[in-house]
Amino acid sequence: MEGKLSYQIVKMPLLMPFETSFGRQFDRVALIFRLDADGITSYSECVTDTDPFYSYENNFTALEIIDKYLASHIPKLPEPGEFMEQVSYVKGHNMAKAALEMLLWDYHARRNGIPLDRYLGRSKGKAEVGISFGMDPIETTISRISNALDMGYKRIKVKIKKGKELGILGPIRDRFPDISLTADANCDYSIKDMDLLKKIDRFNLQYLEQPLGHDDLIYHAKLAKSMSTPICLDESITEVEKAQKAFEIGAGEVINIKPGRVGGLTNSIAISEVVRENGGHCWVGGMLETGIGRAYNVAMASHSNVDYAGDTSPNSRYFKKDIVLNPFVMKDGFIEVKRGNGTGAEVDTNALSGYKTAEGVIKVWKM
Repeated sequence: MEGKLSYQIVKMPLLMPFETSFGRQFDRVALIFRLDADGITSYSECVTDTDPFYSYENNFTALEIIDKYLASHIPKLPEPGEFMEQVSYVKGHNMAKAALEMLLWDYHARRNGIPLDRYLGRSKGKAEVGISFGMDPIETTISRISNALDMGYKRIKVKIKKGKELGILGPIRDRFPDISLTADANCDYSIKDMDLLKKIDRFNLQYLEQPLGHDDLIYHAKLAKSMSTPICLDESITEVEKAQKAFEIGAGEVINIKPGRVGGLTNSIAISEVVRENGGHCWVGGMLETGIGRAYNVAMASHSNVDYAGDTSPNSRYFKKDIVLNPFVMKDGFIEVKRGNGTGAEVDTNALSGYKTAEGVIKVWKM
């Protein structure tokens, strides 16, 4: 069977800078993959960026790992779970693996004439939507939260960093005493900051996300025993076994499932099962994906094991023009999963070309 695996790198300006404890982000530099095989075209997005701040992976390492090790398994078009078994000899590099694993999910869903969420199974048909705000002046953040609540968002998340948490959360909770509020620290604290972190208990958060190190479970368990605020793990959960270990030692009650971070949708579903079996909660996070990547996240967010609102807000709040013709629209705090085969995303090839900064072909088929 003949086919083609190609990629484009696109640079898409954000409507407003997005600040976390890592720094301020002004653009989304996305790595977009396209698979043409058997008369079917599929797209996916690698959630890496130009810098290795959230993860050790970046766009350049992802391309190298895919080209040298992962792509050779694509021509036989394995099922996604089979593909993950075949590439298990490559240690780590979950984001690179996820980019191809999700391509295969879309390909097989389209080949079977089934929407992706139904191909994944146990779909609710819609996803509950929360919204995440970076660190802006507090008056600006409060204004944006008010607008978001008027629009129907089910959960508000704000970014915090050490030394600024009380000044961020205090005014927000004073202004909105009853909203579902969460905070994301993106690993900015250490266990030595326990007394400071315990002060966050006063704000009655739904959870505090990833306060400690990106690969830590032990100190999160110690912190969780000392706080009344539930701990949510993000960066620490990179595989199914780590999710199980987290519950076994009490490192958190909530898991943010980012399909790109955990190696794709196969592992995302398996982690959601671990969460369910241990009586925890989970939601689907985002990495400022384009409409291509967001379609996979929304499909996962519709899974019946996902019980908290996630970071799957419509991309109109991030980009002036997305690279899909049919972007998601939220209604009453929910996004309905796209219908049509596969992800249902209709790629705007003109917009994709307009944002393009580089392109290439991964040569895995014999020409």
